[in-house]
Amino acid sequence: DCRTDLELCFVFQNVFIPLTLSVSPICLSPDPILPFPYIRESLFVLVFSFSHLFFCLPNSWLFLYPYTPPPPYPLSGIGKFIALDFARRGARVILACRSEARGRAALQEIQKLSGNANVHLRLVDTSSLASVRAFAEGVLREEKELHILVNNAGASGLPREITSDGLEVSFATNHVGPFLLTNLLLDLLKRSAPARIVNVSSVNHWRGKVDFSHFKGENLSYGMDSVYNHTKLHNIICTNELARRLQGTGVAANSVHPGVVMTEVMRHYNILIRFLFKLIGIFFFKSSEEGAVSSIYCAVAEETEGITGKYFDSDCSLVLPAPLARDQAVAVKDFEFCERLTSKL
Repeated sequence: DCRTDLELCFVFQNVFIPLTLSVSPICLSPDPILPFPYIRESLFVLVFSFSHLFFCLPNSWLFLYPYTPPPPYPLSGIGKFIALDFARRGARVILACRSEARGRAALQEIQKLSGNANVHLRLVDTSSLASVRAFAEGVLREEKELHILVNNAGASGLPREITSDGLEVSFATNHVGPFLLTNLLLDLLKRSAPARIVNVSSVNHWRGKVDFSHFKGENLSYGMDSVYNHTKLHNIICTNELARRLQGTGVAANSVHPGVVMTEVMRHYNILIRFLFKLIGIFFFKSSEEGAVSSIYCAVAEETEGITGKYFDSDCSLVLPAPLARDQAVAVKDFEFCERLTSKL
């Protein structure tokens, strides 16, 4: 029974996930373990992250395979495992990365592990709005359909810096860049409906604040992850407002928390903080593979069809975000501010 095997796998790999989640498991393994019996033909997927962006185009009906225990992965980062999962589904995958060297390495790893040669590399700098616009123009020019967009940007601990667009670098990378990209691709998503937008936020948004001067680098404290927390709050606020505006279009928009994950998100912190993070993480944090589960679930699960304007926790359950993230007046103001901001730059 494939369902039983998957349940055992899911609990074994992450003891922190409740057993009840095994009803709809998502296992990322060397064999293409799929959470559902099939994925619709011609599904186009865009997964966007701080250093990697992935396009996926499954080209056939895909069926469940028996489970086999996975070996250690040379990959790291939630976005890479999302891309690897889609590649294993027979997808056409385009990796869009800031670093050509890292992107090339990811490309080769994903091709090797998935057995899918139809994986390609493109370059984009998410903190540059000109780069985002150029990339979006390429997508609109080359692709006829876009069914899933996953924004997974999450840079934390970046030093104080103002970009060439006059934006604080963490806000540009984590929120403004993905916000602009999503809006540039909205018409294509609508034409491709049904479609889904998944924005990866964080439980840290509870500690975030809304102050529009932050976007320009003003009135910000750079202690620990405070700037990151603000950007993750804006992710949820604008996702909820986007979902409201998209009602009746067949395009859903939701946000997710991946969990506390052992990724390179802490690489900009000092060596002591990084050491403590990794030491504690060995015992208590999720792996990148496990952290990708909630995003994949929100993007492809049949159970999430028709759900929009919601926030998924790391165990794939629906939970309420912080009160400020549920304030519709704040959402309208935030969304309109970001629209004006990106239209001027």
